[in-house]
Amino acid sequence: MCSIKIESVVKEKNRMGECPVWDERENALVYVDINSQKVCRWNSVTNEVHSVSVDARVGSVALRKCGGYVIALGTRFAFLNWETESVTTIAELEQDKPNNRFNDGKVDPKGRFFAGTMAEETEPGVRARRQACCKVLYQLEKEEQMPDGMCIDAEGKLWVACIDGGRVIRIDPETGKRIQTVKLPASRITSCCFGGRDYSEMYVTSAYDGLDKAALAKEPRAGEIFKITGLGVKGIPQYSYAA
Repeated sequence: MCSIKIESVVKEKNRMGECPVWDERENALVYVDINSQKVCRWNSVTNEVHSVSVDARVGSVALRKCGGYVIALGTRFAFLNWETESVTTIAELEQDKPNNRFNDGKVDPKGRFFAGTMAEETEPGVRARRQACCKVLYQLEKEEQMPDGMCIDAEGKLWVACIDGGRVIRIDPETGKRIQTVKLPASRITSCCFGGRDYSEMYVTSAYDGLDKAALAKEPRAGEIFKITGLGVKGIPQYSYAA
């Protein structure tokens, strides 16, 4: 049985850290801080964090096959050139919905970038919750709170970040059963991905927006990014946007 280890690799606090993506080309973790309007990159070799500020809340980032990144910010898709820190708009959408913005996004196996929109938070870090009609894969327990970002491992199991639940859980999509829980030292766990040289490490983002002063005093590591090792399972490389 593997021994699970959790460590903080990015101690720079994120208001709303989200959408971690492992970039093999740079040996780096790329992620966004939505509410700070930044795309960030942590170099696993130098341990340095660099960031690029953008002009709107940025919900997601993905690798681009020809280099750089594709991002969803505000109500538009754009390319991000990391070297020049330039943002080039591809398309603008939902301009008739001024209270909407892009949130999470992923690239599919065909190299297409998908991202969903949402209404802005009612207050920092707090979203209005609406239940859509859909098939239930897994019913979260009370202490698991609300599902947020997810990723899939090499065995086809689903890992779910539980925002306000302080954990990631592993679910078997075939049976709908939870088969593993890893608790973290922050409650607002937002997303996860696999990375590292052989994709045996899991990286987990968190947030401090939505916590009051009393809660922040109890959670000094809120907003940090964590690395989990010893899970006994590996992930798969994330797909790159084809254009």
